[in-house]
Amino acid sequence: MDEEVVGKAVLAATMVFAGVALVWTARATASGRLGRNPIAGVRTAVTMADDEAWLTAHQAARTPTEVAGWCAVVFGVAAALVPGMPLAASIAGIGAVVMLVLVLVGARRGVRAVKAGVDEHPSPEHGG
Repeated sequence: MDEEVVGKAVLAATMVFAGVALVWTARATASGRLGRNPIAGVRTAVTMADDEAWLTAHQAARTPTEVAGWCAVVFGVAAALVPGMPLAASIAGIGAVVMLVLVLVGARRGVRAVKAGVDEHPSPEHGG
């Protein structure tokens, strides 16, 4: 197999995997299925303070974090489909930046929600 094809496949698979992991994490943390932990989620002093703060932050952060994940998937697929490794790498790089910005927006939204004592996006099981 051609080195370029393998490179593009690895690049695309990495982006798609990261995107799927982000979507799953956003949903699991916002629903309470994935509680406070040292590995995944918005982990700041404010969000790690207690379980209620964790849940509030992740419910508020869910939408931009999920969008970040779906963007990573789309950019990953696009990277696989374009001709040439330089273009694929550029697309993946842009996708990574978009993903990072959206994750940071979600984290900021989550921290603000906890500090305000307000759940910006309550889930149905939590009275929303």
